[in-house]
Amino acid sequence: MNATLVGSPGAPLVNATRFRQAHEGDWERLERIVTRMEKRSIRSLGDEDLLALPGLYRTTLSSLSVARDTSLDRGLITYLERLCTRAYFQIYGVQTPVWRQLTSFFAHSWPAAVRSLWRETLFCVLLTFGAALLAYLLIRSDPSWFYSMIPEGMSEGRDPSASAQFLRSTLYDGGKDKDGFLGVFATFLFTYNSQIAIFSFALGFAFAVPTVLLILYNGLMLGAFFAIFAAKGLAFNVAGWLMIHGTTEIFAICISGAAGMRIGIAIAFPGRASRADAAVEAGRSAATAMAGTVIMLAVAGLLEGVGRQTILNDNFRMLIGSAALAAWLGYFYALPLRKSARG
Repeated sequence: MNATLVGSPGAPLVNATRFRQAHEGDWERLERIVTRMEKRSIRSLGDEDLLALPGLYRTTLSSLSVARDTSLDRGLITYLERLCTRAYFQIYGVQTPVWRQLTSFFAHSWPAAVRSLWRETLFCVLLTFGAALLAYLLIRSDPSWFYSMIPEGMSEGRDPSASAQFLRSTLYDGGKDKDGFLGVFATFLFTYNSQIAIFSFALGFAFAVPTVLLILYNGLMLGAFFAIFAAKGLAFNVAGWLMIHGTTEIFAICISGAAGMRIGIAIAFPGRASRADAAVEAGRSAATAMAGTVIMLAVAGLLEGVGRQTILNDNFRMLIGSAALAAWLGYFYALPLRKSARG
């Protein structure tokens, strides 16, 4: 069989058969290595393949250049283009699998981001409960304060004029809420708290002022509702209902507020950096912390649903809420410190 000589005008002729025979072994080896990396990872390669990878990639790129310049068959050019593209992404692209990125997020990135915001988080916690205490004391002395803090449509009858029987019925349904009132309210509450968390973070760029106001108002609402139930002798009952999901929910809101404050403070006091650079730097850890609060809010929604439908014992509700808070605190603050101490 005669070898085929091909080439573009003015370019040297290339023997296509000999060209393929001379380099096909390198192409096939590179393809095997790339396929193994795609299916597993670069760690699956032996030392010999790992050392050979850069050279094989350069050789294949050179073959592609020759194939294009000498107008070899289109099928070969397409094969080499695809092989070089696959090799490029495996060599220079992100090698970490998705599951490993998620593991790193939960094991390191998220706890570290939250831990770096501890001052802002503590401030938001103190602001929340300080505002709640203020609202409680004001309404206890004058119930008309309630209407200044809570919009009429939001109270759904849970106001100073409500009877103890009605208020108690809003805490215990055991899955028998015929009108769906508690289900609707629970959905509204979850949506509202999710919005507070998102806006607390998103509005932090305005020098953190809207973030502080949102956290403050959230605390006032918490204290206002508690005061209504406490006035009817249901303080322990409503505390149990709130704690089973509220410890996680309020913590998530405070972390979101802390993330927004970090960005706002960086913009207000950028130091020697520009405001844009300071915001970007602060936004990295803040955004990581905020991303995790979505999970916390989902967990809070699950706990609220379980508590509303199946767990009617106040002591048990408070126990679950306390355990959830202890778990979050341990995850964010205690466990990382133990790991670093051992290291």
